Amino acid sequence: MLHIRTPLRRDHHRSTGQTQVFLKMDCAQPSGSFKIRGIGLLCEQSAAKGAQAFVCSSGGNAGLAVAHAGRIIKRPVHIVVPHTTSEKIRQMLRGLGAEVTAHGSVWDEADVHARQIAERNHVAYIHPFDDPLIWKGHASIVGELKRQGPKPDLVICSVGGGGLLCGMMEGLYQHGWQDVEVMAVETTGAASLRASVEAGTRVAISEITSIAKTLGAKMVAQKAFEWTQNHPIHSVLVSDTEAIQACIQLADSQRVLVEPACGAAYAALSQPHPAIQKARHIVVIICGGSGVDTDMLLDWKQEHRD
Repeated sequence: MLHIRTPLRRDHHRSTGQTQVFLKMDCAQPSGSFKIRGIGLLCEQSAAKGAQAFVCSSGGNAGLAVAHAGRIIKRPVHIVVPHTTSEKIRQMLRGLGAEVTAHGSVWDEADVHARQIAERNHVAYIHPFDDPLIWKGHASIVGELKRQGPKPDLVICSVGGGGLLCGMMEGLYQHGWQDVEVMAVETTGAASLRASVEAGTRVAISEITSIAKTLGAKMVAQKAFEWTQNHPIHSVLVSDTEAIQACIQLADSQRVLVEPACGAAYAALSQPHPAIQKARHIVVIICGGSGVDTDMLLDWKQEHRD
């Protein structure tokens, strides 16, 4: 097991007499985000079946999880990132021993190239979010929640490709919490789940315009869309500004740095949504993200003032 059990904190700034808000701090994972749960499991099982190397496409966090896993289980790693991925993330990947290639303007284009590399070199392709083993690994969050605190009425998580959402749903049903409502949060400009929900079928969005680049999959996993048809999942959008303000609030109140892709989930607490208003126990998955530092946060704060 490559991930750790992360803390569940009561958010005293958001809790009231009527509603208690808890934060699942997966930003504390060794790779910097929740991704290591599912991707770590997939890498371990791939290695057990004979995989000698891993190739993954990623805007950052999935690649860091694969690189972290590869370093521990001693497998070479090749990460294909879109050109929009920051040099900071590329340096972090190289620091973990990964080979890094930039290809395409968005993740979807990088992914095509990663699959070609894996096929050409006969090595294991590791998808960043769309694999049942990844969902199984992410489901471990719910098992921890069940041991750490009261049963929530509502779980709030960010959605990019949908891996975290699929893992949360699998975990809720696995542990008999299938009556728990879920809020799936995206930023405007990276809202492929919302587009699919509104269309009534899985569709792709034309481009990613949000600052939350790690939410930037043009199409969510089919399983993520299917869950919206079979469970009370509330699709919620927040602006880039709201997501960044939430990152600043988390830095101030929880002393953690997270990406806007993570801040989006926390930002949803400020919306007058009926599911939030009626809930008595809320858990927000603070999914993390390594593509941020204090300078970036200060720049975002200046650029996205109300």
